[in-house]
Amino acid sequence: MKYYLGLDVGGTNFVAGIIDENYKIIEKAHIPAGAGRDIKEIIADMVKVSLEVVHKAGMQISDFTSWGIGMPSFVNPETNLLVHANCFGWKNVPIYSYLEPYIPLPIYIENDANCAALGETLAGGARGHENVLMLTLGTGLGGGIILNHKIYAGADMMGAELGHTKLVYNGEQCTCGQYGCAEAYCSATALIRQAKEGLKRNPDSFMAKLCDGDISRLEAKTVFEAMEQGDILAKQVIEQYIDYLSCAISSFVVIFRPEIIILGGGVANAGEILRKPLQERLLVNTYAGDEIGVPEIRLAECGNDAGLIGAAMLEKYGMDRNKKQGVEE
Repeated sequence: MKYYLGLDVGGTNFVAGIIDENYKIIEKAHIPAGAGRDIKEIIADMVKVSLEVVHKAGMQISDFTSWGIGMPSFVNPETNLLVHANCFGWKNVPIYSYLEPYIPLPIYIENDANCAALGETLAGGARGHENVLMLTLGTGLGGGIILNHKIYAGADMMGAELGHTKLVYNGEQCTCGQYGCAEAYCSATALIRQAKEGLKRNPDSFMAKLCDGDISRLEAKTVFEAMEQGDILAKQVIEQYIDYLSCAISSFVVIFRPEIIILGGGVANAGEILRKPLQERLLVNTYAGDEIGVPEIRLAECGNDAGLIGAAMLEKYGMDRNKKQGVEE
């Protein structure tokens, strides 16, 4: 049996894990991220939690052939610099130089959304498929593309930022600073904003009662709960949200024609009351949908483990960017 060492770096926690060749998690360890600290302290904790999981499993670093890491950024293949990890305030960080002295393994670093897409393809809702599109409907709109069982991110290996494709010309401002991005309409943050805007016009909505009149406490799940209770405003907000999301996905479908679409993140926890109408709207909003059809939309199955599984498997299914670190397939 072969084993893989992975690390999922998030803004809240660092989770290290050992994955076997059947994509099963053998052991995990985690540590708080502590964003805002000195970079050397954060690097030390990334190393610490990775060594901890190895020791918990009774293994040695020499039992692994690589260390795969998922991070909220991309590595520029020309400079080997981690471009922009917003949660840590990092820009153009020589990440390999920081990590290489501590663990004597080839290091594979990939965007965390890409890792999640790979994890779901190998062990989750997209098992058995080679061409997959995954969207994570959370605070932002994460996206990952798997083509021919490999992560795809374009010629410069920093693409597939699906959340920052334009959906509405000169529309709502996105967290990235641009206007009209899909993230500004299809994330959980966007759904909450749309619901709050509705509540200003309809303060008697059941949504307001669910958060005791304090709309600052409104969450995405509150909107779905209110809709299930028959609230008209909540139904209108969710229908609009599904229209936005289906239009965004339709663009990705006509470009990539994936076999299957995976939805993860907090909004996807709504389950079938989101998935079913979204599938129906996708058919209507996609070019030649009636003639060609559209991919099936499925809900993610790996939960928070998708990114960890994908990170661990970067040695096998990552992109050619890693050859710059001397790693050959």
